[in-house]
Amino acid sequence: MKLLRFGAPGAEKPGLLDAGGAIRDLSAHLPDLADDALSPASLTRLAALDPASLPLAPEGSRIGPCVARPGKFICIGLNYADHARETGKEPPPEPIIFMKATSAFSGPYDDVEIPRGSQKTDWEVELGIVIGSTAKYVSEADALDHVAGYCLVNDVSERAFQSERGGQWTKGKSHDTFGPTGPWLVTRDEVPDPQALDLWLDVDGVRRQTGNTRTMIFGVAHLVSYLSEFMTLEPGDIIATGTPPGVGLGFKPPIFLREGQEMRLRIQGLGEQRQRTVAARDRRPA
Repeated sequence: MKLLRFGAPGAEKPGLLDAGGAIRDLSAHLPDLADDALSPASLTRLAALDPASLPLAPEGSRIGPCVARPGKFICIGLNYADHARETGKEPPPEPIIFMKATSAFSGPYDDVEIPRGSQKTDWEVELGIVIGSTAKYVSEADALDHVAGYCLVNDVSERAFQSERGGQWTKGKSHDTFGPTGPWLVTRDEVPDPQALDLWLDVDGVRRQTGNTRTMIFGVAHLVSYLSEFMTLEPGDIIATGTPPGVGLGFKPPIFLREGQEMRLRIQGLGEQRQRTVAARDRRPA
């Protein structure tokens, strides 16, 4: 299944993408795509529904993030060896973990803000893991049993805030709109091998990133197991698994985003995102 959320920011409804590409309204069957709605039992129940029996979403509906705001938005740094080297770092011996503020969470087609004072806003196409059931001290062999599915994430980053302002990476990762997620959650049964997915990202029609998840240093099962040693993973948590080479920081000289540009990114089988860059607003729209 391809599950999604549609509607105005903060008022999204759960939905399902049918075989013809139409959005069907699931709100009569669950309140939102969060918590127990992502459990194996819930997903089995949703899979048994006849999409044709569900009402169509209003034409032209905005597509929001594919799950409700997660309890944790966990990111993995330098998880592709060639990306690590393009940033001047060696591949890490263990996963590098950092958090992105959940207020950065946004829809796949929403505008991305360039923060005030930013000179180094960058792009990062990433495979996202959506947790479906609680995981604590799970083995790598059992890790995928706790995964509801996968999605596309753009881990937008401000490199100066991340690396030149002291402290940890979080401040460069957490501006509003820095976490476009979706357009849909593709359930695990439709992704037989998450380590065999092509991914790419364009800026203004120019291909900047190309990769495949098979070159990840730490794969999906390892990451879920590893993270569960340090924190309990809960339904709806998102893990962004790192980016392949081609980020703006890696070019010589570096290339960074400015207002009025367009990012377009895709992962095989998981859909496509498109965002326009705009100046930072005083506050997010209601």
